[in-house]
Amino acid sequence: MSQPVLVRIDPVTPLPPGTPAPAGRLRLADVTAPAVTVLDLGITRGDGVFETVGVVGGRPQALQAHLRRLQRSATMLDLPELDLGAVEDAVRLAIERHDPGPFLLVKVVLTRGIEGGDGTPTAWAHAFEGSGSLDGSGRGIKVVRLDRGYRSDVAQTSPWLLQGAKTVSYAVNMAALREAARRGADDVIFVSSDGYVLEAPRSTVVLRRGEVFITPRTDIGILAGTTQDDLFSILTETGRTTEYRLVRQEELDEADGLWLVSSGQQISPVVELDGRPLPRYPELDAELLERLRARTA
Repeated sequence: MSQPVLVRIDPVTPLPPGTPAPAGRLRLADVTAPAVTVLDLGITRGDGVFETVGVVGGRPQALQAHLRRLQRSATMLDLPELDLGAVEDAVRLAIERHDPGPFLLVKVVLTRGIEGGDGTPTAWAHAFEGSGSLDGSGRGIKVVRLDRGYRSDVAQTSPWLLQGAKTVSYAVNMAALREAARRGADDVIFVSSDGYVLEAPRSTVVLRRGEVFITPRTDIGILAGTTQDDLFSILTETGRTTEYRLVRQEELDEADGLWLVSSGQQISPVVELDGRPLPRYPELDAELLERLRARTA
């Protein structure tokens, strides 16, 4: 496995008009050396946001969509405005300095900075090898359904819960994945307490009903999926029908196909839900994965 690449971004906020970028604003750092202080609020409080960008053949997937979503998450956390141009440059530098590979990931992280400091954010981009699918084998994944504990209208009733922001506070998501493992599964689909399909801890849910491909609306406190958006564009271009809407959890049991989609795993077919086998479409899976990767190139 090749060596990961770490690029620090300092500052990550916009410079005053006419101010030249300081030398060392983008700084390559040793990934094996200490890089974040124990006083950083991203460490002590989980107070920060992130994005993970897939890279196929040296080209980042949906980079502008990831940058927009990063700023949206930062705004939801009342973090400063970001210099998205500097973030983009850091992503591209991390890709350039990484050994070539068929599929890389670049994780961009932004925290609130030092506890008791002046509010200057800490930011970096970290490039490393990815598998391009959750299991790396194409066998498909087993998924269980878990109640997230919130109603589907939580984003409207309780915006301080930050549903729909991509934060570094991932303890609940990781606990859900451990629960899936205890049940003999690979991943989770969250449902709301009032019975609607939400998302997976690291991906977007797509289901097929007949010839229609459906994903839950994002106004119910879930992330807008960048890879899912590309996938729906591909489906539309190839004459298939797509739909964004509220999805009752009972529809998962009636689905003619089910997938989890993200930058890290691309498109992973769900072959088992709560212990029950689901239909599988290997030729369609291969076609969609090839088109997703070709879209980037």
